[in-house]
Amino acid sequence: MLLSIMVLGGLALIFGAILGYAAVRFKVEGNPVVERINDILPQSQCGRCGYLGCRPYAEAILKGEADINLCAPGGEATMLELAKLLDRSPQQLVEVEETPPSLAVIDENLCIGCTLCVQACPVDAIVGAVKLMHTVIAKQCTGCGLCLPPCPVDCIVMQPLPQPLSAWRHPYPIQMLKVEKKVA
Repeated sequence: MLLSIMVLGGLALIFGAILGYAAVRFKVEGNPVVERINDILPQSQCGRCGYLGCRPYAEAILKGEADINLCAPGGEATMLELAKLLDRSPQQLVEVEETPPSLAVIDENLCIGCTLCVQACPVDAIVGAVKLMHTVIAKQCTGCGLCLPPCPVDCIVMQPLPQPLSAWRHPYPIQMLKVEKKVA
């Protein structure tokens, strides 16, 4: 009995050492540029760019399969950061209306507990159970709006988040005119 325990323990040590060596020797490094692109993206996982999340979109950008102007939640600021990182020229945003950051809010009096919004939320920001009211975890919500279409009673609204004064910018470019001074 003691001999079989020692043999099995010895085999476990040998196989553990082999697996440990293989993990170190054959480690696959992630591409650091993909990581930097992914860090720039807003991590809303909304899928509006045509990819299942921000990481697949970042990989597609690096491979040249996707343009840098497809991120609707990130808007122009994200596109400009990606252009700077990848040394590409900025592009016109594709058919997206830049919206201010917002938060999904559920009217709990109207919620019927269907869980369709829970299933649609890509970041698990909505909690609730079947036939019970649901609520949104504000810190988790990315404001992607994917919970709106599946709601059968339209009890979800998107409320814009208050923006600090430093985030404000004039919607129209102001052209500065040069005034030439004539020397008499």
